[in-house]
Amino acid sequence: MSGVRKTFGATIALDEVDLAVRSGEVCALVGQNGAGKSTLMAILAGATRPDAGRMTLDGRPYSPKDPLEARRAGVAMIYQELSLAPHLSVMENIALGIEPSHFGLIDRARVRQTAVDALRQLGHPEISVDALVAGLSPASQQLVEIARALAMQCRVLVFDEPTSSLGVEDATTLFELIGRLKQQGLAIAYISHFLEEVKRVSDRFVVLRDGRNAGEGATAGTPAAEIATMMIGRALDDLYPRRPRTVGEPVLDVKDVMPGGATFTLHRGEVLGIAGLLGAGRTQLLRALFGLEPVRRGTVRLGVHAGRCTPHDRWQQGMGMLSEDRAGEGLAPGLSVGDNMTLAHLGDTGRGAFIVPAMQDAAARRWIDALGIRTRGPRQIVAALSGGNQQKVAFARLLHESVDVLVLDEPTRGIDVGSKAQIYALVDELVGRSKAIVLVSSYFPELLAVSDRIAVMSRGRLGRALPASEWTEHSLLMEASDARTAS
Repeated sequence: MSGVRKTFGATIALDEVDLAVRSGEVCALVGQNGAGKSTLMAILAGATRPDAGRMTLDGRPYSPKDPLEARRAGVAMIYQELSLAPHLSVMENIALGIEPSHFGLIDRARVRQTAVDALRQLGHPEISVDALVAGLSPASQQLVEIARALAMQCRVLVFDEPTSSLGVEDATTLFELIGRLKQQGLAIAYISHFLEEVKRVSDRFVVLRDGRNAGEGATAGTPAAEIATMMIGRALDDLYPRRPRTVGEPVLDVKDVMPGGATFTLHRGEVLGIAGLLGAGRTQLLRALFGLEPVRRGTVRLGVHAGRCTPHDRWQQGMGMLSEDRAGEGLAPGLSVGDNMTLAHLGDTGRGAFIVPAMQDAAARRWIDALGIRTRGPRQIVAALSGGNQQKVAFARLLHESVDVLVLDEPTRGIDVGSKAQIYALVDELVGRSKAIVLVSSYFPELLAVSDRIAVMSRGRLGRALPASEWTEHSLLMEASDARTAS
């Protein structure tokens, strides 16, 4: 890809961007949210047409009119949100769009053999080609998506944040698979916000910043801090800011709550981290605390409030939740940035029963500026923003509501390193203002740096909260994976 340019109205998304990936190479494409990575890959995958620039594939001109033409040319993209048909079988998904036929009828035997061959090439023949995709784990669904790309004889494979929904073991399996695909001669572009992943899986990296090339190099010889500096345009002095904290009175008291058998007390001015692997039950516990799921046993007391509650009750009582499922629960994607930020608290956006657009815009702009959200303005539809900027909008709603207890489920998932630093600074500032925070994260360095105490959830049970200083990444992983019990 050479000199690629793309504008959306007055916004320049890509400005003379170059990218080259060789056969048998993994090239990481990194940059902050809004840097242009998704737009560049959408052009490569045929979903968006560039305004200028040229592309070649194996030295020949390449200009796909749509994603199907791109796939037929050998370019496939594995999106963060998988594009599978859950009601169809594994083999039907793998052959979708390239179904072999005979006299106008689909040849089911060849469909089956195509799927079997693709899964065998991946090294996962154990996946049943007759199983419904809806019944598979996220990791297995991702393998089906990759198998579909291989069935179409792809030569260029793009991974967009592939580990965002995977646990540690599944992510390790994916990295091993990418290594095998590289050995088979595929050219692989890998997009990730996790620099440790980039260091682990890629041979070379290319940095985009503000729609332009900002640097590149061999991954092995470049420190992660140097890559981060290229991404944000300045040295990142302190990723985890932390001022002195004063722990205050209890605000949330949880006793023997199912799911999780959770017992803990949360105080003003502290962050309680909850560690665990995918499927451990952390999200179910947070949903029960916020009233999204019933408390089957035990008690939850928020201030003076106890007993059954709804999410609306929790908002009124001073608790806000940031959902892990940004697209499904965290936002109203068809509404504007301003609507998403202010709908939970409209008190300062109008007069009486009426919303005054200018007042709503002013309230939204305050959070747009505070969080550095890349948007055309408060009235832009939130679905048009990048994933990381959507996450900031969801976070802004909690800040606008000015709740006392924040329940954060994977708050930095899908956010670049510069934006993470902003979120960490906000968390630190909120705790300094006597807010109380429950933070669930699969990223253990984040928990260790931000939390005051950490409890580990394993197999649906929450352990005792200990000071963060008593934990290490190794001990958290051992506890979360039940390795202590196994040994």
